[in-house]
Amino acid sequence: MKKLAAISLISILLFMLAACGNSGGDQAKSGKIVVTGKEFTEQLIMTHVLAEYLKANTDLDVEVKGALGGVFVIHEAMKQGEVDLYVEYTGTGYLNVLNEEYVPGMSPDQIYDETKKGYEDEFNITWLDSLGFNNTYALAVRKELAEELGIKTFSDLAEHASELSFGADPEFFERDDGYDAFVEEYGTDFAKQVNIDSDLMYEPARDGEIDVIAGTSTDPRIKQYDLIILEDDKNFFPPYYAAPVIRQAVLDANPGLEDTLNELSDVLDDERMQELNVQVNLENKEPEDVAVEFLKEEGLID
Repeated sequence: MKKLAAISLISILLFMLAACGNSGGDQAKSGKIVVTGKEFTEQLIMTHVLAEYLKANTDLDVEVKGALGGVFVIHEAMKQGEVDLYVEYTGTGYLNVLNEEYVPGMSPDQIYDETKKGYEDEFNITWLDSLGFNNTYALAVRKELAEELGIKTFSDLAEHASELSFGADPEFFERDDGYDAFVEEYGTDFAKQVNIDSDLMYEPARDGEIDVIAGTSTDPRIKQYDLIILEDDKNFFPPYYAAPVIRQAVLDANPGLEDTLNELSDVLDDERMQELNVQVNLENKEPEDVAVEFLKEEGLID
């Protein structure tokens, strides 16, 4: 009996220690939320959009943690319960976190639904409704050239590729969904390929030194250099729709929070997000100020 009692006591102690060790990622304190983001302009703005919106529309104690790093750093912090909420992109979640394979032509809704389910099943993390903008790869050309050749879509571009030069950063020429995949998908090739740093390619595109560049859809330099984005008419690139991602434990601890955050659904589109990025990168405004002004303009805060 004494031996049995001793074993029972040890079992209880081990259970208590295990419970203490699991107090991070699976639990949340009602009334507090930690918001963060990645280390680039758009993410800095969206971190403050979420934080200021929550401050104005809930009773939560909102803590903002400065940009933590890339997706894997933030994702691990969420799993550990160190941060609660940030904005992620469907393509990033689907391809990089869940390690799924994108097939050209998959719809944005399909990618979102599969990503949402994967996060819930594997991490107990919830994807909320999309904010509305899609920061994916984008092929851009100067307006004069597009009008001269009648180019509006990727399919239009493919018809003229043999006459045009194409510029992109080294990564795009190496990606599975990059240059080679585009050439194969559309059965064409460009007259010249230019390997150029992403920060240096917008000015040559404006000046006609490069005809087509691979940028991103919400990059403020597209507007700055008077370029236009071509329509991805076959969904060649994976969609990167932005949405708030939150620990389910936080939603469980704060009833009604999911509905409150989903009021931000479709509040932005690509052009509007691009304009907000312009205000920070080109007009030197602070991300927090841009976020607050945006929320006031949309009637989301007073």
